[in-house]
Amino acid sequence: MKIIDVRAVPANSFLYVKVYTDEGIVGVGESGAWGFLDASAEAINSFRTYLIDKDPLQIEHHWQYMYRCFHFRGAAVMGAISAIDIALWDIAGKYYDVPVYSLLGGKCRDKIRTYYHVGGSTTEELIDSCVKAKEAGYNAVGHLSPFLDEPRSKPYYESYAKMINEAADRVRLIREAVGDDMDLCLELHRRMKPGEAIAFAHKVEPYTPFFLEDPVIPDNFDSMALIANKINVPVATGERIHTIQEFQMLLGRNAMSYVRTSVCVCGGITGTKKIAAIAEAHGALIVPHNPLSPVSTAACMQVAAAVENFAIQELPDHEGISATERYTSTDQMDRKSFRQSDMVTWVPKVENGFACLPADPGIGVELVDDVETKFPYKRRTINTRLHIDGSIVDQ
Repeated sequence: MKIIDVRAVPANSFLYVKVYTDEGIVGVGESGAWGFLDASAEAINSFRTYLIDKDPLQIEHHWQYMYRCFHFRGAAVMGAISAIDIALWDIAGKYYDVPVYSLLGGKCRDKIRTYYHVGGSTTEELIDSCVKAKEAGYNAVGHLSPFLDEPRSKPYYESYAKMINEAADRVRLIREAVGDDMDLCLELHRRMKPGEAIAFAHKVEPYTPFFLEDPVIPDNFDSMALIANKINVPVATGERIHTIQEFQMLLGRNAMSYVRTSVCVCGGITGTKKIAAIAEAHGALIVPHNPLSPVSTAACMQVAAAVENFAIQELPDHEGISATERYTSTDQMDRKSFRQSDMVTWVPKVENGFACLPADPGIGVELVDDVETKFPYKRRTINTRLHIDGSIVDQ
């Protein structure tokens, strides 16, 4: 079997790849380069020149070749590698007529615990979102910002005391509303400085958060380690990094308890398996990062099924627009105007907080025919929040 074509497929706000073989098997993958999808598509086109006429089943060799052939990397390049790697695993599963997790060593679990995205621009909206998730059967919620999901067009200002105390009090109110049967995965979106994060963690500790995610910018591993070693709430991070060496350096510093592997940007299924092995050696669990489409979800679930040190899977709402649009838009857009589920043949079914595994060979999902025509691609806009004094605010 040989690869005869590799094609970048932009659709709506997502970037897919299709890898075609001479035996008629087609693999699908997704790039997680977020705002740099156009650049990632060009990287896919570059890798195409290498992959034509190659055996698609030599996945590790192709991963190493693409990973090491350039002197520079970055999110766009790693998103391309990830998308192609997922597609190659999809081909392998279809070739052997088994789900990908069977090729990764088999299942460690029969169903995948998930956390559901919640949000709100007011305290009342956020609490209501968490309560509705519990009523829908979920036992964990995530993307839960104690600082609220205010539009990026709204200038920001709060005093230090108000920022810390009101955010901590929101966590208290949510805990009282949903009880201890629901885990709270707090998303801090790198908006704090180390001292602020330490103070906030001590404030919310009585309400037993599952973890604090990205309390500070992830660029400085020492800062993340400083926080993790001074608080009693587990730290989750890693979604914005994309090499196994970066994860090793964080784990070696005891800087995280939960490893946020972005399957569509950290090297695909191959890269995620490598990172999971490093995490296992450090006693850490993986929480696959997944703000993308059902293709990403399907790939994440293959790894979640096969990896022993898996904790919980992020699950966005696939019945609406993309998570990145929901949380970065400046407008009050109609969040149901577009359904991701219309782009694919499968979306996960969730029962009592656990998602059922895809049953079909490969990663278990296909794009609908002519997806790029039915859902025209739209470039993501640059949009970040400003402080009331005009400076940049991380959110």
